[in-house]
Amino acid sequence: MARIIEFSGTVLTGPDQDRTGLWAVDGKLTFQRPGRIPDVILDGWVLPGFVDAHCHIGLGPTGAVDDDVAYAQAMTDRDAGTLLVRDAGVVSDTRWLQRRPEAPKIIRAGRHIARSRRYLRNFAVEVEPEDLVEAVRKQARSGDGWIKLVGDWIDRDAGDLAPSFPDEAVRDAVSAAHDEGARVTAHCFGEDVLDQMLDAGIDCIEHATGLLPRHIPRFVEQNVPIVPTLVNIATFPDIAARAESKFPRYAAHMRALWERRNERVRDAYEAGVEIFAGTDAGSVIGHGRIADEILALHGAGLPAAAALDAACWRARRWLRADGLDEGASADVVVCAEDPREVPETIGQLRAVVLRGSVVRWE
Repeated sequence: MARIIEFSGTVLTGPDQDRTGLWAVDGKLTFQRPGRIPDVILDGWVLPGFVDAHCHIGLGPTGAVDDDVAYAQAMTDRDAGTLLVRDAGVVSDTRWLQRRPEAPKIIRAGRHIARSRRYLRNFAVEVEPEDLVEAVRKQARSGDGWIKLVGDWIDRDAGDLAPSFPDEAVRDAVSAAHDEGARVTAHCFGEDVLDQMLDAGIDCIEHATGLLPRHIPRFVEQNVPIVPTLVNIATFPDIAARAESKFPRYAAHMRALWERRNERVRDAYEAGVEIFAGTDAGSVIGHGRIADEILALHGAGLPAAAALDAACWRARRWLRADGLDEGASADVVVCAEDPREVPETIGQLRAVVLRGSVVRWE
């Protein structure tokens, strides 16, 4: 660890706030000039380390991965500037990674909770409605304040997306999670499941590709954020193509959801719904793609500063993590140019600093 790092460029303490004069001393940030010469000087535009609010370190296409693969996933995310991960469900117990000082910080959610035979094989705890509450309590106690429900998936009998559980079971499950002190998020592709989750008092929605005008005022009123995972939604046409022969209705539905993905994100943002950046890395999406997700949010209609906010300052406050604050852990990224003016600069970071250690320096 470089004991003293001087950040000599502009420090972005918010999407529209900047100042100069920031140092890392023994792993902590300070705006007070140290009495000693810095060991390292990093020049550029300084932001808090990125947040990937939907990430699966420890998960692969067929389920759990070996520890060495999980470690490599974590390092790939870290080197891309993701220094805080909200895990959105993994089979593996990754608490060992939380003890590695060189790994990004992880807020764990335990395993996905899905309806029996209604999700990807080997990913989730699969239960029937009568066992949902018990499963929620167990996962809430094994995580770090979040649990992940699979809200909908293809119903092969119906040939299309359908909610995974009855309304009453979902309401009881969300209530049980809250009793355990956990927040609840849910995988939601279709339209009807959003009504169900909002009725149940959900805390967050993943994907939200079925968002309709009737939903948006409720998201705002109930202060329920959305993590769109646009780099994952880009795979919908391929999913539809594979399903076409057996489930044509489902395939058409997935294409329709994909076609309106950007419009729905833009409409939600403009109405005041909180939007956060998440890649869904760890199953079919590769790790290290947080810059792609931020740029995709910008491409969907969020101003550049708002797209950054979805992975920086606001995202950290939402997850109750420090940003660029006096005494905070020195977890920062350094860009060559102002990312609010040149968003693409986040894809070629000049430096990444985690817990006061320079882990990447171009």
